[in-house]
Amino acid sequence: MEKSKVYFTRVITPQAMVRMVEVLQADLEGNVAIKLHSGEVGNQNFLRPSFMKDVIEHVNGTIVECNTAYEGKRNTTEAHWETMKLHGWTEIAKVDILDEEADDVLPIEGGLQIDKNYVGSHMKNYDSMLVLSHFKGHPMGGFGGALKNISIGLASSQGKAYIHGAGEKEKIWTANHDAFLEAMADASKSIMEAYKGKIAFVNVMKNMSVDCDCCAEAEDPKVNDIGILSSLDPVALDQACLDMVYNSDDPNKGHLIERIESRNGVHTVEAAAKLGVGNREYELIELKTIQF
Repeated sequence: MEKSKVYFTRVITPQAMVRMVEVLQADLEGNVAIKLHSGEVGNQNFLRPSFMKDVIEHVNGTIVECNTAYEGKRNTTEAHWETMKLHGWTEIAKVDILDEEADDVLPIEGGLQIDKNYVGSHMKNYDSMLVLSHFKGHPMGGFGGALKNISIGLASSQGKAYIHGAGEKEKIWTANHDAFLEAMADASKSIMEAYKGKIAFVNVMKNMSVDCDCCAEAEDPKVNDIGILSSLDPVALDQACLDMVYNSDDPNKGHLIERIESRNGVHTVEAAAKLGVGNREYELIELKTIQF
């Protein structure tokens, strides 16, 4: 399999976000969904609307999110809308809670753990998708990046429970851990097939706490910011981000690495590659400052 292209810049600005999408020459046409993380109320690390505004406007996209399956300020549509307004997302773009009305079911052929994925019914209204992910640690997945954003992130409230439980919603917090990671990979396969080449990914390696943006009380980051990466391949993109953490000369990188390894985080990437979601082999292309 030919190596996937992953683009990288050390510049972390709104303008760099636009450039990292432009370089992909992605087929982002029609009604464009922008999948990002709205941020749990109380979280200090999520990427703010002011950082995302330029790239969202660049593709004339609609911010999309789904409700959560746990207690917090995003677990009901009403609460999630309040959070979207509180955090300023509604001030910069149109916003759509995809599972506000109902679920749709996407089939998964040859899944490792699950054979269907529950997503918000509004997802069918979008022709293409730009996935803007904040790369950081995660309490259960080890890390969160592109694959998590299109699996757990795009799953409806009940879909999140279904993935966490590896096909058994009642086992949301008790399922076999590797089975949960494989279910995330399964779900990501259904999203890639739904958009068939009309989906692009950006990972921002900034504010990299060991905790996710879904945590109301998250640890402060201990590792330095690295940059922005983009690709049409979410597997290659997440693998490149993991490699950058491991290859960093940051003396504090062990804090994040411990979180990734203690949750076997790389297994999601392994499983997604096995399913043909993408390729772990990549060519890293660095864009120099002068190109911005």
